[in-house]
Amino acid sequence: MASYKLLVDELAAAIRSGALPAGTRLPTHRRLARERRIAPATATRVYAELAAMGLVTGEQGRGTFVRTRSGYDGLEPSRALPVPRVADLSFNQPLAPEQAGELRAALRALSTSGEAETLLRQDPPGGHRHHRAIVATALLDRGIDTAPDDVLLTSGAQQALDTVLGALTRPGDVLAVDALTYPGVKLVAAAHGLELAPVPVTPDGPDLEALDLLCRTRRVRAIYTMPTMHNPLGWVLDRRWRDRLVAIARGAGCVIVEDGTYAFLEAAPPPPVRSLAPERTCYVAGLSKNVATGLRFGFAVVPGEHVGPVTRGLRAAAWGSPALITALATGWLADGTVVRLERARREDARARQRIAREALAGMDVTGHPASYLLWLGLGAHQRPDHVAEVLAGEGILVSTADAFAVGPHRPHALRLALGTPPRNELEPALHRLRTAIEAIPL
Repeated sequence: MASYKLLVDELAAAIRSGALPAGTRLPTHRRLARERRIAPATATRVYAELAAMGLVTGEQGRGTFVRTRSGYDGLEPSRALPVPRVADLSFNQPLAPEQAGELRAALRALSTSGEAETLLRQDPPGGHRHHRAIVATALLDRGIDTAPDDVLLTSGAQQALDTVLGALTRPGDVLAVDALTYPGVKLVAAAHGLELAPVPVTPDGPDLEALDLLCRTRRVRAIYTMPTMHNPLGWVLDRRWRDRLVAIARGAGCVIVEDGTYAFLEAAPPPPVRSLAPERTCYVAGLSKNVATGLRFGFAVVPGEHVGPVTRGLRAAAWGSPALITALATGWLADGTVVRLERARREDARARQRIAREALAGMDVTGHPASYLLWLGLGAHQRPDHVAEVLAGEGILVSTADAFAVGPHRPHALRLALGTPPRNELEPALHRLRTAIEAIPL
């Protein structure tokens, strides 16, 4: 066994036994190298392996710390609270009170349509053309004009993302992502053996100069972007930024994967990247946030040359979206139900943002006025893993920054999802969250 592995095992055992308790600041990389007589690069590798095991976290400018082992932080946190649940601020599941009745009516209509038997048959990979045409028509409202043949139906946006990246990349390829990004793309990258290359973020969006340099110095295969209602930071990036991104991608020969999951929340966004560079952009989205998370219906809009590989990927993974779900979802797209729900969601998200800004006034918050997401910066003494544990004890689930961070350092921050609690319960939940955080001793 390599000597550094022995050191990893030693430190991991000390953390798990409690000999190195949560919050312990570990030696700097240089000090560890000096004390253990190893190269600084080896010390860095030791800490990287401990971080990958979920035992430590690196904090920019502060060092490496032992994480709590409560399980309420990280990429796949525990959802089992030690006390009765007060609020789930870790995941958005927005629903309107009337939606259950609408579902019953839609299912009754499908059952009496005279074509119920077709719902028991398997749809082709990517969906029937008439269903794809309904999605293509709906996308005109998002500024995307595409042929139905370039639309592929999936079981949710996550499957669309997974299938597109799986079809268009190979293990070892470099995928450029924002340094704070959607956790689902991290899971997809790990599953397909992709190297994530973080692009630094600024208050106004991803640093495109850094992305340009990355594309000039590395063979970047694809760029993953959320230009409209970014998760977790809520950006809506302007036309100039989008044009510059397209120019960088064209210069480097990169594929662009544009995630439009939350794009519906911006009533008048700039043109989608897909409309600016249709020859290299794959657009993925679904109906989880604008209709219901349980309605696992999504789609990918891909350049014609990639339709074949992505379709084969769908066939290999799950063949296609279920016929019943597809009929229900496309029916709601065609009759205007989705447009009406999106309008209601935009109003709801704005109301929830106002509630959150008032409840957390004076705290370090970042977010779009129409977003269901809020990024909450913490104090230097407030480790996100510990804060998440404290909040779990108050019955509140949150997401910690390390779920979104790419690279060795994790910001001192939480992401709050505002869309799940009933609106009348959101304000007291946020006041309880604020009180708990402010009570954490220095």
